[in-house]
Amino acid sequence: MPLSPDPYELKRTVMIAMFAAVSVVLGIVESFIPITISIPGAKLGLGNIMVLTCLVFFKGKDAWMLILIKTILTSFILGTFSTFIFSFFGATLSFMIMYAMLRLGKDQFSLIGISIIGGITHNIGQLVAAALVLGTTGIFYYMPVLLVTGVVTGVFVGMATRYLVSSLDRIGLFDSMGVKL
Repeated sequence: MPLSPDPYELKRTVMIAMFAAVSVVLGIVESFIPITISIPGAKLGLGNIMVLTCLVFFKGKDAWMLILIKTILTSFILGTFSTFIFSFFGATLSFMIMYAMLRLGKDQFSLIGISIIGGITHNIGQLVAAALVLGTTGIFYYMPVLLVTGVVTGVFVGMATRYLVSSLDRIGLFDSMGVKL
């Protein structure tokens, strides 16, 4: 007898793939938006809307897989190996903090607050990676500007995520999966 796939696992895998695809497309769209700030690492982070949404609806390992796919594909399409290293460090630190905030303090933090901290920690992770690659801590002079951009973009990403999570809740897309916090 052929084994049939677990419907939950199949739906979860398809949803993670769709979230990853949307995240990469948002990253590509973002690359066409002219940003007047000429600070390395400063960007809108539109793909993080999908990451934070994934953290709300799925397990940590699913969100981690989304981050890996998003970071690898976006870096290969739009960047270089150093882009991947910086993004990976930032995404890893951001993921760990946002995951902890959602799982340990879901009643104490709003999605906007979690997103702001995620934006800030992503920028810190990028600066740490840059300091390691360049062999200097002088790169940290970008910190004040990147902290401000992390807050501003974190508010935007958090608001968009809050709207998306609310919309997905209304249509009941994940009701049968029983994974939302």
